[in-house]
Amino acid sequence: MSLIWLEAVLPLGIIAGMLCVMGNAQYYIHKAAHGRPKHVGNDMWDVAMERRDKKLIEKLSAADASQ
Repeated sequence: MSLIWLEAVLPLGIIAGMLCVMGNAQYYIHKAAHGRPKHVGNDMWDVAMERRDKKLIEKLSAADASQ
């Protein structure tokens, strides 16, 4: 009678395992698609600033190469 809690451990273990599998799947799919891990807390503003910074760096490197 004291081992009745074992009935709940198996389903809870399966649920926890599947949550871990899905979390890791999202991580590796995003990394494969974008080449880097997802930055937590990135909103549209951060994405726009990354694009702007990348564009500015490309312009600067092109200007330095032409001189």
